[in-house]
Amino acid sequence: MSSILHFSQRTLKLGLKLRANFQNASRNYSKTFKINKQKEIGPLGWFLLVIPSSTFALGTWQVQRKRWKESLIAELEKRTNATAVELPQSIDEISELEFYPIHIRGEFDHSKELYIGPRSLLHHGDAVSSSSLFTKQSNTQGYLVITPFKLENRDTTVLVNRGWVSTKNKDPATRPLGQIKGVIDLVGVVRLHENRPQFVPANKPLANVWFYRDLNQMCDVTGADPIFLDAVDTCDVKGGPIGGQTRIALRNEHLSYIITWFSLSAMTGFMWFSYFIKGVKL
Repeated sequence: MSSILHFSQRTLKLGLKLRANFQNASRNYSKTFKINKQKEIGPLGWFLLVIPSSTFALGTWQVQRKRWKESLIAELEKRTNATAVELPQSIDEISELEFYPIHIRGEFDHSKELYIGPRSLLHHGDAVSSSSLFTKQSNTQGYLVITPFKLENRDTTVLVNRGWVSTKNKDPATRPLGQIKGVIDLVGVVRLHENRPQFVPANKPLANVWFYRDLNQMCDVTGADPIFLDAVDTCDVKGGPIGGQTRIALRNEHLSYIITWFSLSAMTGFMWFSYFIKGVKL
């Protein structure tokens, strides 16, 4: 009889203990559920989602810009490497020929030389560094010589950027051999009017001081037509300016921008997901 009573007491205690454990588990589950339920994404969370979204959009935009820039570079290379054509009869057609080589025949008017500068000497489109072992500052800084060129058999005068001369040779008296006379053939790359760049001083036409290529002002001073050509380096004259001073290189840094924006998008997106979805404290 005592053994039966003892067994009943143990069974009762075990049942009470299981009941208490079940009640505690229920309370803990309910508490946990309430806490998780309270972890909702509020207005601030949705607002912060703009950061990874915007940086991802900027990265995508830079991908498109990179493709556009590469296409533009390829087009410029195609133009500059094209076979030289004759100057169109209509000046209006010139605007469609920028960077195309044009063949002309005529004679220079050295009495109306213009000088744009100071400018660095270009070699194959890149500036020659004055820090090079074999160059000096005086040999890399100078001016572009712009000379009117009267076409043969046409009542047209164009402006030709004959090329670069050092500062000490800016005066034409220091380079008499380069002041070629008579009718010659010449090939030049078409360049259009240049607006005044930011932070660049204004031209001073009356003083023959030029900082940028303003065709309107240059034509007013020289009486030339609004046509401007950069002479190619194959047209150099001994003792004269160094031709081939056309800079066509375009900056293409879009790959670094792509990496930057997508990296920011990935980092901020991961932080947002960890905090607002996973509940990880940052």
